[in-house]
Amino acid sequence: MLEHIKSDKRNGALEFFIEERGPDRVLCRMPVGEGALNPYGLVQAGAMLWLADVTASVLVLESVELGPEGQGFPLAVDLHASLLGNQRGGEVWSEARVVRRGRRVTVIRTRITGRSDRLLAEVTTTHVPAD
Repeated sequence: MLEHIKSDKRNGALEFFIEERGPDRVLCRMPVGEGALNPYGLVQAGAMLWLADVTASVLVLESVELGPEGQGFPLAVDLHASLLGNQRGGEVWSEARVVRRGRRVTVIRTRITGRSDRLLAEVTTTHVPAD
């Protein structure tokens, strides 16, 4: 582990799959590969936050029409996270739901769960449309 911590090189790959999508809820699944692990072999907090952010963005995009240059893309401008648990390997799931959808500001709450539906993180993101 010390060799990993002292190494100057970092790399990793993350992927996720959209399992369900609709205007009020999006459900995604992320296989936990080597690129998503911290030196202890647990899911890295950043990987969970990435999954929450992209799941929330997919949900906001369900009710947004983008301009030809991507105008209107839901930029995350605030993120609050509570990391409540962790696991080694397997898959983690993210479920995003709308808290509030306004003309310019949308708030999404995303739950990250692991094995046996164990809650790993609660993430709330605030999105505004890109100009």
